[in-house]
Amino acid sequence: MPISSTGSAIATPVESSKSAIAWGPIIGGAVAAIGISLILILFGSGLGLTMISPWSGESSSAATVGISAAIWLVVVQWLSAALGGYLTGRLRTKWAAVHTDEVFFRDTAHGFVSWAVATVFVAGFLASSLGSLASTGAQAVGSAAATAGVAGSAAAAASDNSSSGGTDMATSYFTDALLRPQQAQARAQNDDTAATAEVSRILLNGAVQGGVPEDDKAYLATIVAARTGLSPQDARARVDAVLKRIEDAKVAAQQAADEARKAAATTALVGSLSLLVGAFISCAAAALGGRQRDEEEDLLVATRY
Repeated sequence: MPISSTGSAIATPVESSKSAIAWGPIIGGAVAAIGISLILILFGSGLGLTMISPWSGESSSAATVGISAAIWLVVVQWLSAALGGYLTGRLRTKWAAVHTDEVFFRDTAHGFVSWAVATVFVAGFLASSLGSLASTGAQAVGSAAATAGVAGSAAAAASDNSSSGGTDMATSYFTDALLRPQQAQARAQNDDTAATAEVSRILLNGAVQGGVPEDDKAYLATIVAARTGLSPQDARARVDAVLKRIEDAKVAAQQAADEARKAAATTALVGSLSLLVGAFISCAAAALGGRQRDEEEDLLVATRY
């Protein structure tokens, strides 16, 4: 022991030779949490499939399926966190000569680390569900963008390829609807591809601008009347009807994109909150398991002596 200049002994702090963290109980609790998570996720997937049917009117609504899936993920997270944390605290060895507050802190820290390890492994399965939801939203947004307007390069390509009929498939469909003759045999006489390409360019411009101007509508009605044999009033009515269908398709795509966005945002918020609560549950369960183990060992020592 070191001696001071006055001749008195200086106390040297004693450091423990053992680490404050025990990886064995942590890994054991994490493995248990992963196992119960996989079982519950598979069970929930089976229940979810019973809510979906290819037959019309027999499936649950998308909102019901989404809410049920979110609730089940919360249940899975909380149950697995509780089991993993409790096992982590219960399986550790007793820390001798350690203050009660320090024991509580170590137990909660072990529970948190066990939850984190399990979450990393289970994240791959949860990421697949979230990724699927995100891709659904992206597809809906893309559909809305494609219906609402085509990029300038696409419009230019349609103009350059007008002689070969290289137009967007959806626009071509609406063009066919506009140029559909009143009599089926009249189609054989409609071999003027220039008019078809011009109508396609008008529709593309209307999609980019957010609407077809009145002069373009009048010109479309003139082309439709000349190509189909309809009266000017009937031709204008057909133009208005087709443009209304285009607008309805755009609005429906935008609504689907907005619903997908809201569902993705709700799932992300609920998932993050569930993870935070799961971490707390794992810490509390580890502290409970550790305290019960210490009490059992103290009781065993007391009965032995």
